[in-house]
Amino acid sequence: MQNQPEPPLRQNTTSARDDPLEKVARVALESAVVIFSKTTCCMCHAMKTLLYEMGVNMRVYELDEDPRGNEIERALEIISSSNDVPIVFIGGKLVGSMDRVITCLINGKLVPLLKDAGALWL
Repeated sequence: MQNQPEPPLRQNTTSARDDPLEKVARVALESAVVIFSKTTCCMCHAMKTLLYEMGVNMRVYELDEDPRGNEIERALEIISSSNDVPIVFIGGKLVGSMDRVITCLINGKLVPLLKDAGALWL
């Protein structure tokens, strides 16, 4: 009987580029401010309006407009320990959901965070 070659090991077909956690990390670093949002979410609208009114240039990633948005949303839940949107990153670092951003605003920490990230020029 002739020796037959062993079948190749099954390779992982998910590349780092396809991994939702990697995608969140990559998108978070692409702009000074990134908001993971949903188009139908009133809190997301309020967050976008707040930052826009402050003069912040931001990247808005609409989860409900991405075919893989549910996977990205689950990755955000892992990263932020929250299942709420919006989720905000400033300078590539997780700030959190609406309550954390508003807390930073009230405590006077939001503007310095935005300035340090290069997102606000006051």
